[in-house]
Amino acid sequence: MKPEEIKERFVGNNLVLKVINLNVRLDNQPIIENLSFRVKRGDVITILGPNGAGKTILLRTLLGLLPHEGEIEWELGIKIGYVPQRLPFIKDIPLSVNDFFKLKKSSERETKEILDSVGFREDFLKKKMCDISSGQFQRVLIAWALIKNPQVLLFDEPTTGIDISGEETVYHLLAKLKLERNLTMLLVTHDLSVVYKFSTDVICLNRHMICYGPPKDVLTLESLRALYGEEVKYYQHKHY
Repeated sequence: MKPEEIKERFVGNNLVLKVINLNVRLDNQPIIENLSFRVKRGDVITILGPNGAGKTILLRTLLGLLPHEGEIEWELGIKIGYVPQRLPFIKDIPLSVNDFFKLKKSSERETKEILDSVGFREDFLKKKMCDISSGQFQRVLIAWALIKNPQVLLFDEPTTGIDISGEETVYHLLAKLKLERNLTMLLVTHDLSVVYKFSTDVICLNRHMICYGPPKDVLTLESLRALYGEEVKYYQHKHY
């Protein structure tokens, strides 16, 4: 999609985000070059690419955490939640799950409701963060991002460090939350099968855009070869 095609009004177009000619440099090195895309309400946009392609940098830039050139325009008043790839230091601190949520000034009632929505019972509040499994920890991070009812969630590889059965659980949970809360999602992942079934659009990123559009249209062997520099095989996955 060309930058001029991104320039449309938010009102009447259901847009929540426009990105036009985005460039990010760190330590005087180009990380993201001339990236343009748009996100509509209810979209699930997956950002796909090899290690070092700029995927995490893109999410952090969209959150306003890094300097950039170009335009990033969110819908006025939009609430955004963020699930980072990992927060290892949290598991080294003797916090209970309830204490962790208090860091975000969440009431106990709100915390219980959010934890229930990701599959935890009330007694889970007493557990220590250092004692829960990696799969439970990831669901806690998702719940933490849901505090204050955001309309948009950004996920940086939500299944990092989780076994295959745990990955299935996390992606089922994301699909469930999307429907229940009418969420818009931007998701970084390496799982091609999930991209194919879970996403409305995919951004193939390796510093610059390789492909952009519905997965069924743009995830060809040719585009994946251009993205990763080698032939990649993938299979169609079951619906979530």
